[in-house]
Amino acid sequence: MPKRKKKTINTLDTMSDIRRFFHRNEQPIFFISATNFNLLGIDEWCRNFKFISYIDCFDGRHPNVFVPTETEHPEFESIEDINAYLLEHKEVVDLLKSSGRRPKVVFLMFDKRVEKICKELGVDVWFPKASLREKVDHKIETVRIGNAAGVPSVPNILSKVKNWKHLCEVAKSLGNDLVLQSAFGDSGHTTFFIKDEADFNRHKQEIVGQGEIKIMKRIRNRGAAVEACATKKGTVVGPLMTELVGFKQLTPYRGGWCGNEIFPDAFDEATRQKTREYTQQFGDQLVKEGYRGYFEIDYLIDIDDGEVYLGECNPRITGASSMTNHAAFAHADAPLFLFHLLEFSGVPFELDVDKLNERWSNADNIDDWCQMVIKHTDDTVDLLREAPETGIWRMSPDGSVEFDRFDYHRRAVASDSEAFFLRILKPGDYRYEGADLGILVTRGRAMGKGFRLRNRSKQWIDGIKAQFKADPLQATETVAVNEPAFKIM
Repeated sequence: MPKRKKKTINTLDTMSDIRRFFHRNEQPIFFISATNFNLLGIDEWCRNFKFISYIDCFDGRHPNVFVPTETEHPEFESIEDINAYLLEHKEVVDLLKSSGRRPKVVFLMFDKRVEKICKELGVDVWFPKASLREKVDHKIETVRIGNAAGVPSVPNILSKVKNWKHLCEVAKSLGNDLVLQSAFGDSGHTTFFIKDEADFNRHKQEIVGQGEIKIMKRIRNRGAAVEACATKKGTVVGPLMTELVGFKQLTPYRGGWCGNEIFPDAFDEATRQKTREYTQQFGDQLVKEGYRGYFEIDYLIDIDDGEVYLGECNPRITGASSMTNHAAFAHADAPLFLFHLLEFSGVPFELDVDKLNERWSNADNIDDWCQMVIKHTDDTVDLLREAPETGIWRMSPDGSVEFDRFDYHRRAVASDSEAFFLRILKPGDYRYEGADLGILVTRGRAMGKGFRLRNRSKQWIDGIKAQFKADPLQATETVAVNEPAFKIM
């Protein structure tokens, strides 16, 4: 009997081919994380794409989110801990094994331990190795990759710091107003603004003995972010977004990221073009380094002279990914993350990256949206008894807000008077300084002139925060709530 020929897969060479391929996808793919926020909506572009989450933001009403019954576990110290817990949960293991084919998984964060668990389960991770991701994520390494790619950083010196006197010596050429950044971590926790010895002493423990530190000249800048995907056909670049940073209404952390905006005239054409070119160069260099797939770059745009500088690279999906993958261009072509899945699928494809990037940078393909990540900003600990529901909320003319209807689509926001809220903390959770309450997504802009929050944004923030009701801890009750040193989104 003649051998049966293997079915050949035709090369995907148009956007229609790519969309159709994912519409018919039979390969089970899971996003495993604390929530599904980062890749919200990808399941509607890719058949058989599911979410396995630790937190149920939707009270069981999202058809493609699976949240296992909580079991006893050690205190989580990282998002990698959360993912390891989920992968070792019997209900998750049963789900993965019942998928019919060898499952593929993607993460926000993972490490060698998570990779090992996946290997034991017979699950493939559709991301570069954790060791490579960790190397690229190193802020000192980012400077080196940027230099190799021709993408400049803010004038800086890389050095270990022994004490205040030593810092003054090594940073003499940069002036007296400095920004210090350690190799890893959220910018709200590992970025320090140093003008004098008193500033230094406040952060001494986080600087001395922490290895090589990035010491930068402080500039007046606007923060910007762009996400991209490094593929074998070139680097696909998303739109340039503004960043919300350090607003006291949203975060207790000075310099802490707390949201993004996307709108057509956020930056002038020259800046958009330069960041697009820099991102392509950086992504192409990443491919040479062995990295491929989704990544994000933070840029610092000097307000005084317009120069564009490399800030940091996140070799992963990020908190801005939901904005990128819901922009108008994504609905016209395909979400950026689909190119990541395409790169790892092994399916042959052709792609005119230059033409795609040019089309995506067109202002007509960018609409006005913003997202605000709302944290508990008071230095208090209490126990939540009420929390606002995920869905569409409405603002009245007097600035008050009320729940309108359940939905898990941000596109369900019908007007400027509505917003989509994704709840993170739920009744029964402890609320403490820095805890993520939820994410608010609205049409229009969050910031106005001078990059300050608009009154409308403040009304939304106050209105949502007012929906959280909590009981004070009893006098005899002691709760050790440690501020998490990791993001869950």
